[in-house]
Amino acid sequence: MQSDPLNDAMCVMKNASSVGKGECTIQPSSKLIGRVLKVMQDHGYVDQFEYVEDGKAGKFRVMMKGSINNCGVIKPRYSVKTADLEKFEARFLPAQDFGVLILTTTEGVITHVRAKELGVGGKLLAYVY
Repeated sequence: MQSDPLNDAMCVMKNASSVGKGECTIQPSSKLIGRVLKVMQDHGYVDQFEYVEDGKAGKFRVMMKGSINNCGVIKPRYSVKTADLEKFEARFLPAQDFGVLILTTTEGVITHVRAKELGVGGKLLAYVY
């Protein structure tokens, strides 16, 4: 039984990238995983992905670029204000302007850089670098 599908998805991508695979399959799928994959695609961490219906919960087929050094979920999902983002950047990312924090906000699933631009806070979901 899976307790955190997003964590499982991030682990699958990290493992596939570390052994040099060009493709990985994430199952079960969810809207949240799809939105996180979209943010990762926009920032160049994954090449492309597609949803595949399998009669159950569905799955994502992800084409890897091999540019993921590390990724993972942030537990517990901290609520952050715009002013507190710097503190979490220092905690989860190895250097300034290297990697992204992924948040869920009222504007959707976005990165910490976009959240600062919009001046919104939210809940931390994951980090990628």
